[in-house]
Amino acid sequence: MTQWWRDATIYQIYPRSFQDTSGDGIGDLAGIRQRLTHVRELGADAVWLSPVFKSPMKDFGYDISDYRAIDPLFGDMAEFDALLAAAHEQGLKLLLDFVPNHSSDQHAWFAESRSSRDNPKRDWYIWKDPAPDGGPPNNWIGNFGGSAWEWDEHTEQYYYHAFLTSQPDLNWRNPDVRHAMHDVLRFWLDKGVDGFRIDVVWHLAKDPQFRDNPPNPGWKPDQPEIQRNLQIYSADDPFVQEIVEELRDVVEEYRDRLLIGEIYLPIERLVEYYGKNNEGLHLPFNFQLIQSPWRGDVIRDLIAEYNAAVPGGGWPNWVLSNHDQPRIAKRVGGAQARIAAMLLLTLRGTPTLYYGDEIGIGDVHIPLARIQDPWTKNEPDTSFNRDKARTPMQWSADPHAGFSKAEPWLPPTDDCRTRNVACQSEEVGSILSLHRALLALRAENEDLRRGDYRPLEASGPIVAYVRGKSIAVVLNLSSEAIELDLPNECRNGKVLLKASTGQPGGAVPQSIAGDEGIIISLAGTHE
Repeated sequence: MTQWWRDATIYQIYPRSFQDTSGDGIGDLAGIRQRLTHVRELGADAVWLSPVFKSPMKDFGYDISDYRAIDPLFGDMAEFDALLAAAHEQGLKLLLDFVPNHSSDQHAWFAESRSSRDNPKRDWYIWKDPAPDGGPPNNWIGNFGGSAWEWDEHTEQYYYHAFLTSQPDLNWRNPDVRHAMHDVLRFWLDKGVDGFRIDVVWHLAKDPQFRDNPPNPGWKPDQPEIQRNLQIYSADDPFVQEIVEELRDVVEEYRDRLLIGEIYLPIERLVEYYGKNNEGLHLPFNFQLIQSPWRGDVIRDLIAEYNAAVPGGGWPNWVLSNHDQPRIAKRVGGAQARIAAMLLLTLRGTPTLYYGDEIGIGDVHIPLARIQDPWTKNEPDTSFNRDKARTPMQWSADPHAGFSKAEPWLPPTDDCRTRNVACQSEEVGSILSLHRALLALRAENEDLRRGDYRPLEASGPIVAYVRGKSIAVVLNLSSEAIELDLPNECRNGKVLLKASTGQPGGAVPQSIAGDEGIIISLAGTHE
């Protein structure tokens, strides 16, 4: 086994928003195939696609009605096969988004399950009698607001849905469900896909007693309703570890395949998903950089805590943005987005880069009439809107940013005529040029890919560390210049790359400018 992902950078594509070739304002598989050259030139090694399976699109593909079919919105199976072949021809791995916690209510399995209480597939989903007062079986809340239980008049029971009512949860305690899902994985693995990112994997097992979740004492009314209670019993049940080990067993039937898991849990729980003897997920997604304040002391501490928690033989990973969270440039600003890129691509572990971050897409204004996100529609009083992380990729100064010949399903940024791949490719100091330079440096320097991580003494807004024996990284997470007190190996080195310019920088400075980051070749390690 090569464990290629230890050296790789993963590039996440939201298919609806990457490139439209059909003229309907929605991205498709042909568009992704057309733009693979961008991913290769950027320097990424693997592409992860958000769901492209057949779906009624109530949650934009995370409600699957057929796990073995491509939704016509994106193309057909022949187009998928062509994309997979093209990716492999360009030396790119292709990962799919596996959504096993729930299906669409339009899936044939659920149609059978809800048809009668004695249907053979009744137990494929989670059905419960009402509480003594006739209401839901317990107080579990759906992730998009409201009760997580939906009454079914026909069979006079409630079914459980952790998300939309149209997304009933599968019962993973049923061996038949597990076997069916294992066969889904094998279907795509037989085609040659290189692995999967598993959606909400910590939800796959619930408390078998279905006890009420306790109230969250820190909840505030302007926060999403799901945070009203602590999700003690509705997710992360110990049985999920057995489920994950079985999924890993399936993947291990094939050579060099990767299993990633989406897990929003504290570090001490997150690392449990590596499994005993690292027989669980290869990469339980680490969202610490998404969830934490952008401060030097916080970032230093979370890196230390996470590195200490990853089990021996386990491999770290880092993420700045994804399709569910505000983009990094929105959270920290355009100047600090460059520092964040340098952090992401120089820490020890596999980085995942979200499409559009390489050109610095930040906040996007979504008019009220154009909001698509079902979560936002269900809870309009919260400020949370996933649409802002899902807007079209901006390719050029052409109409609709070169994404489509028609009005896109979501608007691009107001500055899309200059914030696009074509313009930034011509600009030496652009954030796109910086990403390309960082990934090129990572590809040629084994210490950046595999070297140990050693923190350097730092305070205030400075984050500094050494990778392996040859590289140091110094990042200023503020807009103020800071005096540096670096060890001789750093002070006598040379600057390989500056975040502000994407270019080499000569001698190591006595102070580091605001919004600046530098990668240093340590003294005695360069020609």
